[in-house]
Amino acid sequence: MKSNFRNFLFATAILFSYGSCSNGRDPEPVVGPPAPPPATTVYTDAQIIEMVQKDALKYFWDYAESNSKLARERYHTDNPGMDAGVVSTGGSGFGLMTILVGIKNGYVPRAEAVSRLGTALSFLEDAGRFHGAWPHWLNGATGKVIPFSTKDNGADLVETAFLVQGLLCVREYFKNSTDTAEKALSDKADALWKGVEWTWFTQGENVLYWHWSPNYDFQMNHQLRGFDETLITYVLAAASPTYPISKEVYQGGWARNGAIKSSASQYNIPLVVTHNVQNSTVGPMFWSHYSFLGLDPQGLSDEYVNYGQAAVNHAKIMHQYSVNNPKNWRGYSAKNWGLTASYTRNGDGTTGYAAHQPNNDLGVVSPTAAISSFPYTPDESMDYLRFLYNENYSRYIGVAGPYDAYSVHYNWVTPRYLAIDQGPMAPMIENHRSSFLWNLFMNAPEVRQGLLKLGFHSTKYGF
Repeated sequence: MKSNFRNFLFATAILFSYGSCSNGRDPEPVVGPPAPPPATTVYTDAQIIEMVQKDALKYFWDYAESNSKLARERYHTDNPGMDAGVVSTGGSGFGLMTILVGIKNGYVPRAEAVSRLGTALSFLEDAGRFHGAWPHWLNGATGKVIPFSTKDNGADLVETAFLVQGLLCVREYFKNSTDTAEKALSDKADALWKGVEWTWFTQGENVLYWHWSPNYDFQMNHQLRGFDETLITYVLAAASPTYPISKEVYQGGWARNGAIKSSASQYNIPLVVTHNVQNSTVGPMFWSHYSFLGLDPQGLSDEYVNYGQAAVNHAKIMHQYSVNNPKNWRGYSAKNWGLTASYTRNGDGTTGYAAHQPNNDLGVVSPTAAISSFPYTPDESMDYLRFLYNENYSRYIGVAGPYDAYSVHYNWVTPRYLAIDQGPMAPMIENHRSSFLWNLFMNAPEVRQGLLKLGFHSTKYGF
């Protein structure tokens, strides 16, 4: 790729290159979503929060892959039946955390959730793994790899990290239970995460590599360098009791020996961090979501970056961008905002996929961007939820919550869902409300030890 932006798109395309798909099942509702309200209904903030958490949970409960009970890669209400058996590894990690939120809040029966989680973890135990890491996609019926691309037919370390983040939360949630099934579930989650051979993915260098293939080895040659969504990979690799990386791998890889720091700003808001391709602009919001469903950025810093400040500023810049609206898209406002990777409207009116961000703004808003930023921008995110649920329910809310993307400018909406977009919503809202998943993950002994090894300190957790 010749340009910086093309390099960035190639990097993120490893995670985000989706086509059309859906599940043809007509599941019996369990979570029980509220009926679409009349146009005159105005819900309280508390009611909206409960609605969106229940709605997001439905994706991973009522619309889960039928055999594995893990997260389907995508669900299209306008094209049921396509790719119903494609399991998203990373999206399943988000789904595990979403189900824990459902248990905590009484949205799903605890015993039924434990049974379902047991099925999911047993599937993962038998599924295809490569040096302990799972692939990007799995066949929900057989557990075998579904290639993401020709050379991406083996281990995906980043998707594995997203999954392990969820597994550790499951382990921590049930580890002190006196119930036999719950304790067994905790033990299985523990064994699964300890099987990942993180050190294999360094190739003996001071950096982690994203992919390994049994046919193409490391030919994908994609190094993990911050700042983007992959921080959790380094944290877990350092925390591993079985295959731990050294601090030097983190410093040379993720932190780029300090080059991750930025002195730039937008709208008088410091960027704090730079991407290794984009040096002076903010990226899509998922960069500040995926690693932080379990890893708590509040008060968290290493010798280079304050990650709480970086995440908050990322969201505030994204919000201000929509307010300023430099491209004059109809519909952008203080209450309708948020750019991230999602489905998009192509120039010919068809549906495609794009990593929306200020330097790739196509007039499309992705609901997960503002909703999953709730801990960073609670007022702005709540304004957005009111815009969705009180003003535009019939337009933008479907069977599993907010549709993946829409454009007021083009009067366009895609009635489709992606696991990686629905997945961060309920966990991040719950983290804002109670620090629920943050507390589970951050209090895992190995996680704390790994963070300390990498030079992290947390004012919130006292280390």
